[in-house]
Amino acid sequence: MPRVLMLYTGGTIGMQPSTQGYVPCAGLAERLAAHLALGDPYRLPAFDVIEMQPLIDSAELMPASWNRLVALLESHWQHYDAFVVLHGTDTMAYSAAALSFMLGALNKPVIFTGSQIPLGEPRSDALNNVISALQLAAHPATPCEVSLVFHDRLLRGNRACKVRTQGLDAFDSPNLPWLAEIGIGINFPQPSALLSGIPNFAPIEVDDEAVAVLPLYPGMSLRRAKALLADDTLKGLVLYSYGVGNPPSFEGELLSALTAANERGVALLNVTQCAQGEVVQGAYATGAALNKAGVIAGGDITLEAAIAKLTVLIGRGLEGGALRQALKSAVRGECRT
Repeated sequence: MPRVLMLYTGGTIGMQPSTQGYVPCAGLAERLAAHLALGDPYRLPAFDVIEMQPLIDSAELMPASWNRLVALLESHWQHYDAFVVLHGTDTMAYSAAALSFMLGALNKPVIFTGSQIPLGEPRSDALNNVISALQLAAHPATPCEVSLVFHDRLLRGNRACKVRTQGLDAFDSPNLPWLAEIGIGINFPQPSALLSGIPNFAPIEVDDEAVAVLPLYPGMSLRRAKALLADDTLKGLVLYSYGVGNPPSFEGELLSALTAANERGVALLNVTQCAQGEVVQGAYATGAALNKAGVIAGGDITLEAAIAKLTVLIGRGLEGGALRQALKSAVRGECRT
């Protein structure tokens, strides 16, 4: 039976109530052991738990934590057959996407999970998600990639997004079929098409000023948009646009600001606000103008994956043509090409 290492970062799954609401709490390993005391009937693999210090609410998670996670994986990679990351749901999709880009090709599964209700609370979904993650970690058909399991579905990590705040089926991958569905058995519809290999454990250079998002909405301030695009510290921007990638024209002023940013070396990635579908820069005249401005069509990439991809690529030192080419390509199956 494979050996699994579980990395507990914090989040709802291990939280306990306080007078200020749910807060991160240490000692999850002991509580999990108590809940999994009937482990033999589940046929679960042997696992160890490492609690990251300090534990954090996932809303407080920053890219520096991605480096910490990768460093932990590197130090234990040779001693375990699979890895489970227990993570808060608010930023789980960002972290799963980021690690998929940081680690690259894998020869072992890395599976994220968490819960909507803390372990031990009434109707908690924590135990089901942990058991699913452990069973998948031990399953020979589980793809060697960064994935996310939640509410009986296994999703590609960089395709996942949180779609519900109250439901237990909090995560989905709207533009990619599930990697596996867990029912009476575990069904893998098709094998992963991603190549396996030796992971890259190199950290990224964290620059909080490098990446930004420009959401488009009726009544948005052109002045603020132009100020953001003119910021000298900006290296990559996600244009969060309407429909198939359409922006407002502002009588050509927004397009001029995007063109100037592109000429200055800022990587511009266009992502649709729609949950399903993709950016098609050319279906409408307003979108076609973005091609001339140097804006890259993001296809069906999620906002979370787009931010993570830009952050990781820039953090690895990519710029200019190399950065633009990587943004146009599917690095780890994060979009259709």
